[in-house]
Amino acid sequence: MKPDTLPPLHGFALVLLTLALGLGTFMQVLDTSIANVSLPAISGDLAVSPNQGTWVITSFAVSNAIALALTGWLSRRFGQVRLFALSTLLFTLASWLCGLAPNLPLLIAARVLQGAVAGPMIPLSQALLLSNYPSEKKGLALALWSITVMVAPIMGPIMGGWITDNISWPWIFYINIPVGIFSSFLTWRLLRGRESERANVPVDKVGLFLLVLGIGALQILLDKGNELDWFESKQILVLAVVSVVALAFLIAWELTEDHPVVDLHLFGNRNFLIGVATLSIGYLVFFGNVVILPLWLQTQMGYTATWAGMAAAPVGILSIFFSPLVGKYMHRLDLRIWASFSFAVFAAVSYWNSHFNTDVTFWQLVIPRLLMGIGVSAFFVPLMSLTLSDIPPRLLASATGMSNFIRILAGSFGTSLSITLWDRRAAYHHELMAERVTDFSPVTHDALATLGGLEQQLSASYAMLERSMQQQAVMLATNEIFWLSSLMFVGLMLLVWVARPAQPAAKEAGAGAH
Repeated sequence: MKPDTLPPLHGFALVLLTLALGLGTFMQVLDTSIANVSLPAISGDLAVSPNQGTWVITSFAVSNAIALALTGWLSRRFGQVRLFALSTLLFTLASWLCGLAPNLPLLIAARVLQGAVAGPMIPLSQALLLSNYPSEKKGLALALWSITVMVAPIMGPIMGGWITDNISWPWIFYINIPVGIFSSFLTWRLLRGRESERANVPVDKVGLFLLVLGIGALQILLDKGNELDWFESKQILVLAVVSVVALAFLIAWELTEDHPVVDLHLFGNRNFLIGVATLSIGYLVFFGNVVILPLWLQTQMGYTATWAGMAAAPVGILSIFFSPLVGKYMHRLDLRIWASFSFAVFAAVSYWNSHFNTDVTFWQLVIPRLLMGIGVSAFFVPLMSLTLSDIPPRLLASATGMSNFIRILAGSFGTSLSITLWDRRAAYHHELMAERVTDFSPVTHDALATLGGLEQQLSASYAMLERSMQQQAVMLATNEIFWLSSLMFVGLMLLVWVARPAQPAAKEAGAGAH
């Protein structure tokens, strides 16, 4: 009996499979962000500069992006179940090696391995859930999967900060070991008789080379762009040229290759194209906000890393409760209505955030983040269902791999672009305010009088004035980021309606792949 014709899992076996795949996904997504807050401790312990330490993040991101794009080809070659179980085991091994690394080169090598083997885990967990859930519960499967994808990046900095402060940084990697072993063993035990069809697909060597070169250069450009002042740097210019040329040749090559390493023909499907576009742009804007908020709180508002994480974390609370309900009942409405509702919530909350000031309290920060969780619950599931609504089962791994690859790459774009825009707008506002601070300005005299005023306190008062201007400049820049985000979410509300309505069967299936 072919795997596609096997009956879906039910009962306790389905619960165990959801747990195994969910834990594997959570562990992998967690590792994309958990090391960020631990970089100062890692750099200090390994006696390297903070700039050198950032390669711990970049090395993982580059290898992970490349492997994500290869998921479809790898799953055809080795089988979805075997590839997921093996990837999870190797990820566990790489995590152990990261914790043991005595110096930076070995840690970077372990992170490259960790990122490479982690690439197939997210799309395959999604594909395996959809393949083994009953048709009427596929929306619920996507909902449960989406919770891990949205909550893990938020929990990463909180867990990373706590582990680094209270234990030691290697344990941010060691915690993966029992989780990875459990996930791999249970998935193989449950699904080894349900392996997908395999084919001895030839290696597209030219496509593979162009992919590694183009995506590798692009990811390094995104990670290092702000640090190197973007196109003022020759290194960034070279990376940009290499990336554009390699990816242009890759597109031309893959469209004519009989066994492409990346199946670009998927974008000929209208719903896949619009679904990936709206999902990726939405994730770009959302993730940019996720990065900016804690940075602002830590650099300007006096929050510790833990409290900044606590202020950002509530976005995951309501999504945990509402995502399963959306997955269960979303077939009753047009999927585009759900997506538009999600973007409307995101737009409203972003507009709300754009009116923050430097007197904002912790609870004033938490309430909009909490409400944003309602939008998160209606974001991933309907859009992924719409994206996959016309994809046949044999292309499901390729489609989930491609959509997740572009989404994660968009997240990298969102991080880099938001930080760059934030820095430059803050500098612009600071410059405007500084022009008005002169010895002859009544406003300056009034401000100095308020801050101290006495001759012996004048230098301290000027320093306090500078600090106040910087805080206000960053506040204005932060408000502008949120306002622009609100505008982009409104645009996405309209873009999603370019997609066709999902067919009734696809709606019932929740993902259209059955």
